[in-house]
Amino acid sequence: MSVPNIKIYATAVCPYCLRAEQLLRARGVVEIEKIRIDLDVDRRDEMMQITGRRTVPQIFIGDYHVGGYDDLHALDSEGRLTALLNGQDA
Repeated sequence: MSVPNIKIYATAVCPYCLRAEQLLRARGVVEIEKIRIDLDVDRRDEMMQITGRRTVPQIFIGDYHVGGYDDLHALDSEGRLTALLNGQDA
């Protein structure tokens, strides 16, 4: 089973973006596609169009939109993050 692509829309000064990355790495994630929306306005617009949200981080595991750090932490606390990282449904 392959590990799904992990994508995080982030900014340089976002502490929750760093926390999300740390949590994912603690769960064994090696590769994270980090999209810096503070450097690319088009990617910011893309994030807002896809998620309907303006805040960062916005986290995707495969095609699943996790949401922000609080959502990621909740998934982890519920034991559902590991399933997602293993390519299973949350």
